[in-house]
Amino acid sequence: MTVPHPKSADRTGFPAPEPAREPSPWQGQGPVVAVVALGGALGAAARYAASLLWPARAGGFPWTTFGINVAGCAVIGVFMVVITEVWAAHRLMRPFFGTGVLGGFTTFSTYAVEIQRLVDAGAARIALAYLFATLAGALAAVWLAMAAARRLLAWRQR
Repeated sequence: MTVPHPKSADRTGFPAPEPAREPSPWQGQGPVVAVVALGGALGAAARYAASLLWPARAGGFPWTTFGINVAGCAVIGVFMVVITEVWAAHRLMRPFFGTGVLGGFTTFSTYAVEIQRLVDAGAARIALAYLFATLAGALAAVWLAMAAARRLLAWRQR
């Protein structure tokens, strides 16, 4: 009589199957993380270039950051209409462009820092105006861009 190998599960002598392994959390998300990182780098580089071209005046209204945030919100409004109502985009398009490029381009963290700097510089009125103007401008930009995109698409379909 033969003695089965200690690692075998049955009397056939074949090795026991390996226990099922938990999939790595990065296994399915790797491509998503990669395109978000790539898009974020592109968006952040574009934002940085804009800040070099149009630097903010110390103690003045931060027009560059304001413009970047409002423009980015308008683009996300058009983008969301296009990819949800018109075009069946690749599964990585939204993470790349919406989260990565536009997330890296718009800069609400800089917005918060600039408000604090304005307050620290004694320009509380400008800080308050900037705070509310950015919120109102960003929300209005998304809404107007989505409405314009839908209207343009409806007009083209006629």
